[in-house]
Amino acid sequence: MLSFAGLTASAPAQAGEPPIYTSWRNNHAVGGYDAVSYYTGKPVKGDPKYFFEYKSAIWFFSTQRNRNVFISEPLKYEPQYGGYCAWAVAKGKLAPGSPDHWHVEDGRLFFNYNARIERRWQKKRAKFIREGDGRWPALIAD
Repeated sequence: MLSFAGLTASAPAQAGEPPIYTSWRNNHAVGGYDAVSYYTGKPVKGDPKYFFEYKSAIWFFSTQRNRNVFISEPLKYEPQYGGYCAWAVAKGKLAPGSPDHWHVEDGRLFFNYNARIERRWQKKRAKFIREGDGRWPALIAD
């Protein structure tokens, strides 16, 4: 049995905005990866010189161009469910999402907790996305 107890953490969100998952060690969104780079199929670490603060988290980008692209349409590039594990959200829970276990579906970026959970999520991806979309609002409600 996989337990996610005690593993959730996020940057404090401003009133009315959904949380972005960040590690308890820092306030970096997407584990410091360039969120835009996932859409090319080759995610890369961001460079701290190309940063942007958004939703109370620090986002890094590999190039100034990617930073500008993100700033122009952040909702298009930020991970779904604030970067939390998509499978856990589908089950009504919050757990860390890993930038190493990702999938882009219909222009939406999803993270999962680890390889085992990602494989489970992939088997019924459409079902889990529907469930996650339905459960996410309640998970982030005050």
